[in-house]
Amino acid sequence: MKIAVAGATGRVGHHLVDVLKEMGQNVVEISRSTGVDVITREGLDQAVQEVDCIVDATSGPSEQKAATEFFTTTARNLQDAGKKAGVKRIVLVSIIGIDRFTGGYMAAKVVHEKTMQSGTIPLRILRAAQFHELVPQMIEWGKQGDVSYVLKMKTQLVAARSVAEELAKLAVQSKQSNSIVEVAGPRPEDMVEAAKKFVARRGDNIRIEAASNANDPDRDQYESAAVLPGPNAILTGPTFDEWLHSTLFEEKFVHQ
Repeated sequence: MKIAVAGATGRVGHHLVDVLKEMGQNVVEISRSTGVDVITREGLDQAVQEVDCIVDATSGPSEQKAATEFFTTTARNLQDAGKKAGVKRIVLVSIIGIDRFTGGYMAAKVVHEKTMQSGTIPLRILRAAQFHELVPQMIEWGKQGDVSYVLKMKTQLVAARSVAEELAKLAVQSKQSNSIVEVAGPRPEDMVEAAKKFVARRGDNIRIEAASNANDPDRDQYESAAVLPGPNAILTGPTFDEWLHSTLFEEKFVHQ
């Protein structure tokens, strides 16, 4: 099977490319580094020729307006190029709970889903929980001197590699019906506590403090169960603790 991965060098995309190749699939890597641009469409029509499935694992800017423009354009271009090439299905990576949010990146992803659903190619959506790999990124975002202010959030952290494995399964399935599937880690986690574990395990000299923006209309969504998976979600390891141990062990080994 020939599968195109849009966002092939991204956090999930590079894992997905590896997983698909390990399965023996023929993978087309779509990214600007391979000469294919999902916004300008440079090289896109050629890239999806004879492709059976497109996986949209792209990620956009963090600001809502810019992200909405990026995802709208990406979805339309992938649907249009895919239709012309006879692509049989598209699999889209999304986020658990986005339909409960009114602003920011989450709202942009809602538009992403709707725009992709408006196309003619059958679509399957995999909504994932926040990635383990998001924790160190949030620590960096919140740094102010020797303190990092991390957003209060109840989540069910999942490894990007585990999400890629579920995406690969959807990509190779011949099922044509539109559907939404959720994937999350084995257990609920507190983002602030996860950040504290990360800096403690790595030995960073930084203090983690919980952040809560009273002016954010979606604050209660982040702090409640809005981004936790539903009862039918796929739950997959490793846990955050297991991921943290293996990731930092690998970093230590590489730098020895």
